[in-house]
Amino acid sequence: MPKKKTVEPDITTEEKIKEAARKVFLQKGYAATRTRDIAEEAGLNLALLNYYFRSKEKLFEIVMMEKVQKLFGVLAPILNDNSTSLEKKIELAATNHIGMLMENPDLPLFVMSEIRNNPERFAGKIQAVKLIQESHFVKQLKEKRPDINPLHFVISLLGMVLFPFIAKPVLQEAGSLSVKGFQSMMEERKALVPIWMKALLKTR
Repeated sequence: MPKKKTVEPDITTEEKIKEAARKVFLQKGYAATRTRDIAEEAGLNLALLNYYFRSKEKLFEIVMMEKVQKLFGVLAPILNDNSTSLEKKIELAATNHIGMLMENPDLPLFVMSEIRNNPERFAGKIQAVKLIQESHFVKQLKEKRPDINPLHFVISLLGMVLFPFIAKPVLQEAGSLSVKGFQSMMEERKALVPIWMKALLKTR
């Protein structure tokens, strides 16, 4: 009896749709995006897009979780490295995170605005805060400064890294900062943020 053929998915078409969705969602956000926009960006008809992804919601969820992973994923291996000191972790977290964001400058604003617009959809799926709280980094921080709430310290570190990218559109629109000026400022912050955060560790 001949074996039943297994139909392999067309990975190229599926990835083409996801790449188009990444671009359109990042430009327009979830609410303003239509599935037709994604199909047009991918150069496909709407029926084919619906064949691979049944709804805009499903496609957005895939793209959104990719973006969240990209936004916070660079920190996990640094914060959980048992072989590095607390001070070294601060340096690596700041420089590596800023470096990744300089390559993806629209990422923080997109992720934060979409989570704000629909917190119930992602609250249970985004474990970034929990992972950070249970990290080796927080254990070291508690040992060095038991008087500091680790969450305050982590929020301060993330704020120093993320906020310039969130404020970037306003700063550039107001003429306060050019594209080149922003790049230069973020390169400077790779060195400055660790200095500021280490100073907080010494403040009593």
